[in-house]
Amino acid sequence: MDSNWTKVSQGSRNVLFTTRTAILMALTLAVQMLGMPQYVTGPLVNTMLYVAAVFVGIWGGVAIGLITPVIAFWRGILPPPLGPMIPFIALGNAVLVIVYGLVNRHNKYVAIIAASVIKYLMLAVAVRFVVAVPPKIAQMMQIPQLITALAGGAIATVLSEILIRRGTLKPLSQMKFKE
Repeated sequence: MDSNWTKVSQGSRNVLFTTRTAILMALTLAVQMLGMPQYVTGPLVNTMLYVAAVFVGIWGGVAIGLITPVIAFWRGILPPPLGPMIPFIALGNAVLVIVYGLVNRHNKYVAIIAASVIKYLMLAVAVRFVVAVPPKIAQMMQIPQLITALAGGAIATVLSEILIRRGTLKPLSQMKFKE
């Protein structure tokens, strides 16, 4: 599908990148602010990270992944005992997006598994060896993180496929831009 609206200048590409990233950031923050349990919020936030990697690229997804835990903490969405984990959550989100963005070019299913496992390992190692947090928080940062990342990847795959096949949204990486 090659429509005229995909042939835009580099300046328009930057505006499109910024706008899409801001919209995805707002949607991700809205999901966090709904106050749903971790087993709902976690997959949805991870979904947004994967979707960002697909539709705006790695750097847009990384930006969302770095900012969301900080804002969630400021807004009281993340409980105070999770404070020491914020840098690790942000880094885990960033690594999830980077790994997925790089491996997705070859195999999206392997990309989801690799990204999810690496994020899980980062958080599990952090609570085991780096950061002292209460046992309940340590548990939240281990297997549940793997499950929510895998679930988010599955949801994002279905959602992205629907949006692309219906022509609703096209990844920036597939759009043609004027020189």
